[in-house]
Amino acid sequence: MKKTGRKTKWMLAGVLLAALIVTCYTNPAGRKALMLVTPAQEAQLGLSAFDEIKQSTPRTTDSAQQALVERVGRKISAVVSLPNAQWEYVCFKADDTPNAFCLPSGKIGIYTGILPITQNEAGLATVMAHEVSHAVARHGGERISEGLVMQLGGIGLDVALQKEPETTRQIALTAYGLGAQLGRTLPHSRSQELEADKLGLMYMAKAGYDPHEAIAFWKRFKTWNDQRGGGSTPEFLSTHPVDSRRIAQLESLLPEAMKYYRK
Repeated sequence: MKKTGRKTKWMLAGVLLAALIVTCYTNPAGRKALMLVTPAQEAQLGLSAFDEIKQSTPRTTDSAQQALVERVGRKISAVVSLPNAQWEYVCFKADDTPNAFCLPSGKIGIYTGILPITQNEAGLATVMAHEVSHAVARHGGERISEGLVMQLGGIGLDVALQKEPETTRQIALTAYGLGAQLGRTLPHSRSQELEADKLGLMYMAKAGYDPHEAIAFWKRFKTWNDQRGGGSTPEFLSTHPVDSRRIAQLESLLPEAMKYYRK
């Protein structure tokens, strides 16, 4: 049994090493990342997810809101490259949900709850460019890939501890999961958000929107967030960076973004 366990552990280690070597991907921001899924697979997952969202979430009945989402969406999507995209722009009715998304398939959803915070077309462009950046940088595929690697790591740890008492194994596996969450998953999620902020700022500028409006939006969002106690969560426990960090980064990137806007 011990020999079999060691063999399995080394096989898992070999799989992980092969994945790290063979499937390295460089995203539009120039960062290397692990990628175990193809763009076509990501797009198919996005199409399926969007169908489910449309079935469960009502659309806005306000034609002006839908027209605004479509107008901004077309401008942003025209300046990005997203393989397998089947662009669609939908405004969903959810007044208490200030949210938005862009799936790898090019399906963009804007919830009406965020429109009072975006306030204007450029504010909405900030949000949509940010969400599109997640899809272009393949952040979803990257999270899937890392999740698979962490799952394999957990299996390897369990196999390595198979001779230990059950309590010891459970403590070790819990510590592994918590360590992976705090040490990798959450920090990486925050870095992806900042990366999407940066790419999004450039995309909105290329689409003809003043990059200064991105800072104005995030200041409004910070006010909205603070009023609801959202800013009280420590950053190391959050999937998103604190709003002040996002604003500071955008301010530092303004000179670069303005070059695209002037063109």
